[in-house]
Amino acid sequence: MKKIMAFALALVMAMSMAACAKPAEAPVAPVEEAPVAPAEEAPVAPAEEAPAAPAVSATVQKLYDEFDAAMAEQLGAMPESFAELKVGAVVISLTNPFWANMKDCYEAAGAEMGVAIDVQTGTTEGDTASQLDVLMTMADMDYDVIIVSPIDGTNLIPGIVKCNENGVKVINLGPGVDTAALEEAGGHLDAKITVDFAEQGETCANDMIARLPEGGQVAIISGLAGAGQSEGRTAGAKEVLEAAEGFELVAVQNCDWDATLAYDAAKALITEYPELKGVFCCNDTMALAVKEAMAAEGKEGVLIYGVDLTDDARAAISEGTMTGSMSYSSQRYTKAALQMAVMLNEGHVFESFVYLPLTLVHVDNVNDMEGWK
Repeated sequence: MKKIMAFALALVMAMSMAACAKPAEAPVAPVEEAPVAPAEEAPVAPAEEAPAAPAVSATVQKLYDEFDAAMAEQLGAMPESFAELKVGAVVISLTNPFWANMKDCYEAAGAEMGVAIDVQTGTTEGDTASQLDVLMTMADMDYDVIIVSPIDGTNLIPGIVKCNENGVKVINLGPGVDTAALEEAGGHLDAKITVDFAEQGETCANDMIARLPEGGQVAIISGLAGAGQSEGRTAGAKEVLEAAEGFELVAVQNCDWDATLAYDAAKALITEYPELKGVFCCNDTMALAVKEAMAAEGKEGVLIYGVDLTDDARAAISEGTMTGSMSYSSQRYTKAALQMAVMLNEGHVFESFVYLPLTLVHVDNVNDMEGWK
């Protein structure tokens, strides 16, 4: 029995020792989750900077300062605050680059000044009836002021009278309304802002004379008969050229603002007058057509002038294929017209017409006109 108990005790001790010899299980460390990298954001492209405004040359800044001073003297100060208003504008034709640019300038000026403006036009540059239809419709709408630039002196008179009757104030910008005919029809203008069209013709004619010391044969290509700007420019140039010693004004021809008519007229002129020295055109569209006609006929050295300083005319002047173009700042022109609209709506009365300063851009100064618009 003692042997059995001894054996059992030995067995128990052996088992205890084996249990003690078994290594203890290490505590299980919590599994740390690997940090999740944030999702890569797509690289953000740097914001595109707005294109810098074109630099303004010292010459242009001087012209702008003169313009602003002239407008301040004639208009007075822009009201610091004013009632909300809606302005309409009726221009001549968006097929003409000058009037297409004026539309852009009106809209830019309106956005800058906080004035709602809506620019409308007829179908083509000579369609007096469709331009009147536009104004007649606008006269019945909710405009406070409408700015009109008529195709000729009388075509918009019924629409202006309707505006008067409906309490819509009317500003005449640029080409003039025949005020005597308007008064006879029972209507009136509330204000007018324009340029001296005769001065445009005179300036070009005087520059032409200065560049042709030996004189010679010259011609005028007019616009639409009866249009105030054409009549004024033609009269101004005609008076100067006819009075100049050594010059012969061989032709004054209406070409209705049309490039094809001006091209054909120019070809006929140089056939009939091969010694032709200069041509004054009443707008750039016709002047550029005259330039093309001269090139087609291999005719060089003819001085060609236009009016409006469109982009194509400016390029031609830079190239030396046109001599000059009369200009004024369309940007400032439209802002001045909108200031007049605001002032009229605030009860201001304009006692006289407002005239813009003029500039002749020519082959000698075109490179100094950076920033002009």
